[in-house]
Amino acid sequence: MFKFIRRSLLLCLLFFILAGVGFYHYLRQPLNIPARGYSYHLKPGSSFAALAYDLQRQQILSFPKLLILYARLTGLASQVHAGEYFIRPGTSAKQLCLQLRKGEVLSYPITFVEGWRFSELQAAVAKHAKINRDFDLATNAWWQRQVQERGYGSIEGLLFPDTYRYSLGLSETQLYQIAYQRMQQVLASEWQQRQDDLPYETPYQALIMASLIEKETGVVSEREQIAGVFVRRLQKNMRLQTDPTVIYGLGADFDGNLTSKHLKDSSNPYNTYRHHGLPPTPIALVGREAIHAALHPASGDSLYFVAKGDGSHYFSASLAEHNKAVKKYQMHRRSKNYRSSPPVQ
Repeated sequence: MFKFIRRSLLLCLLFFILAGVGFYHYLRQPLNIPARGYSYHLKPGSSFAALAYDLQRQQILSFPKLLILYARLTGLASQVHAGEYFIRPGTSAKQLCLQLRKGEVLSYPITFVEGWRFSELQAAVAKHAKINRDFDLATNAWWQRQVQERGYGSIEGLLFPDTYRYSLGLSETQLYQIAYQRMQQVLASEWQQRQDDLPYETPYQALIMASLIEKETGVVSEREQIAGVFVRRLQKNMRLQTDPTVIYGLGADFDGNLTSKHLKDSSNPYNTYRHHGLPPTPIALVGREAIHAALHPASGDSLYFVAKGDGSHYFSASLAEHNKAVKKYQMHRRSKNYRSSPPVQ
């Protein structure tokens, strides 16, 4: 009897040892992943068991109950993160579990470019099918709160230009919230370090000025000089008289040709040839460098500048000198290679 019990115990022990070895081997055995890898979308609310059986149907995983058992024993079953995963060839069942626990989901880049209008930004977002398009300026609850609390008349210029990364399912609103918060941080930081005696009452006014600098700058070393011209004109109660504001106000009606009729149109609230002060809102996405320039304008006496055709500008302190520069650079020297901004390298 004793020998039988001992033999039974030894057989049970051997069974558990073999089962343990098999389980160990199973967890470290590479999954059946195609050579190109495999993308899997774990939807929010999906259970670990559903994932395991789904991978079995896709012929990626064998014996899903073993993986489910492992997940329950380790607590992993309640710790997986929803999202889109890329499973590389050679990945084992255990490595997959760790990937799911860490939430190592696929992410994609999207770039918002300095100088873009919001309409251009939205067009870029529309090309990213994995972003959930849910944003409407007229009805979006988050944006309407910004309008009510801060009095913004436009979302223009309030999103920070940068390269962001997003995962499948991120909403357009969430993306804009990230870019908006980044702009608020940058603007607040730069505002705290601003020069004295600037003609801005609020950071938002500085942002408006920065958008003009962004659109007028072709050579980055001129940012502070351009800022200096605009600041001195404001301080002297001179109209800013900058073409990009007029063009922005024309919107879709602008056909690429800015005419004297456009410059005389007082009904355009963005026409800085007719209206004193800053335009009502920013006119473009603004980078940190342009914000810094708006808050640290170069000193000097220049009140005018004209594009030289190579991306740089000629700066003048008097109207007479400016008119000579206009005649020199924009009337007699325009060739087929004339540029108001530098060529793209």
